[in-house]
Amino acid sequence: MNTLDFLVQKDKLKNAEVRETPQLALADGQVRVRIDKFALTSNNITYAAFGDAMNYWAFFPVAPVAQAAGSASWGRIPVWGFGDVVESSCPGVAVGERLYGYFPMSSSVVLQPARISVESFVDGTAHRSALHAVYNQYMRCSADPFYTAQTEDVQALLRPLFTTAWLIDDFMADNHFFGAQQLAGVPTDAGAVLLSSASSKTAYATAFALKQRDGVEVVGLTSPGNVAFCESLGCYDRVLTYDQLGDVAADRACVYVDFAGNTQLRHAIHTRFKNLKYSCSIGGTHVENLGSAKDLPGPRAILFFAPAQIKKRATEWGPESLRQRLVKAWFAFTAEATSPARPWINSQHHAGAAQVSDAYALVLGGQGDPQVGHMLSLC
Repeated sequence: MNTLDFLVQKDKLKNAEVRETPQLALADGQVRVRIDKFALTSNNITYAAFGDAMNYWAFFPVAPVAQAAGSASWGRIPVWGFGDVVESSCPGVAVGERLYGYFPMSSSVVLQPARISVESFVDGTAHRSALHAVYNQYMRCSADPFYTAQTEDVQALLRPLFTTAWLIDDFMADNHFFGAQQLAGVPTDAGAVLLSSASSKTAYATAFALKQRDGVEVVGLTSPGNVAFCESLGCYDRVLTYDQLGDVAADRACVYVDFAGNTQLRHAIHTRFKNLKYSCSIGGTHVENLGSAKDLPGPRAILFFAPAQIKKRATEWGPESLRQRLVKAWFAFTAEATSPARPWINSQHHAGAAQVSDAYALVLGGQGDPQVGHMLSLC
């Protein structure tokens, strides 16, 4: 039996294809997981855009035989989703278990469970030992406090994004918004937090968390076609198009949270805002306009790495307290995002190689409906 792998060319993300690779027999301690479904969002495009810089390509390396099919360097984009154990040589993990975690865009994957607990295990495969533990953990759905069977699509689409968003908000508050937050009793205008690619799921999840804070105005920046959607969410104090930066005073104390990665936009913001306190680089949804963050006016653009903030808070609060805070925040967010009266997201399913390829092209191009969440399957 073969596995289907969706491969992309690392330096030309538009080049993608589905290939078959033979399944090898399991070694002792391994399990084979049938990847039932996974989400594809702009967050995954960021994984690809920063694949080399942030080691995202290293999680699921392409077999040498597949690389040899051409001179280009091919990779498998990591995604978040659900799978079922269909074969096991690991005594602690049974066939039939349902898992949530970090998978390749494939029909199946082999994992080597280690540090097995009631709730989870980590993939102990040798090449992943040097990669960050946050991405190596697999939740056993039967004991996962985040899990409900009826909200699997929402979990795959929003859970990893929300965790990143919650950590961005926490990081900003932990650093007092780098001086952009108005302090209680100080008679000055509140600072502004500018979020690019405001219609993206990670951006509006961040805005939702920031909205709970006092002393900052949450400003969403987006394309004209997405203004109405962003305004309908209710989590932005203002929504502006990218050519409306002039509506924010140039001397306003502000922080830039960059989900777009657009070189021209970043330079325009750094040039206009003379009191820019911090520039936080998150993603690369504007794939065609990615570029260097060097030689910018004002503060240096600093790449945000969510696992570092997780590690800090786990040390300060303890892992259990951190988890409880995340679970509480997650259910508050999803209650709003999935409100029957005005849902923020509707899932759309794509099955098979052709539909997965079409969905990838749509998400890569950034032209899709922001209210649609794409759930894919190669099985």
